[in-house]
Amino acid sequence: MRRTSFRIHRTRKKIDPNKTVDEIVRELQQTSSRKSDYRERSLKIHGLFCARCGREFDHKTSHLLTVHHKDGNHLNNPPDGSNWENLCVYCHDEEHSW
Repeated sequence: MRRTSFRIHRTRKKIDPNKTVDEIVRELQQTSSRKSDYRERSLKIHGLFCARCGREFDHKTSHLLTVHHKDGNHLNNPPDGSNWENLCVYCHDEEHSW
């Protein structure tokens, strides 16, 4: 069975030669803010603990918590957080190692 990492593998987007540098930077910033937005919402909704092992985190160690998408679709981010669970990096790696 193939082992996969929980990291998302992205393909490179083709750059539109008609866009200015400012437009490209603005698009990249919007994409980045959307990702951190759902992480922050998940931490607020589900708390600073791992849903699998139950380990508790504080604000200093919250970087060790990741957001796992239950359906596997990282674009499915409902506002109620029903597709998310906070997992520590160890449990998240284990989840995706099957």
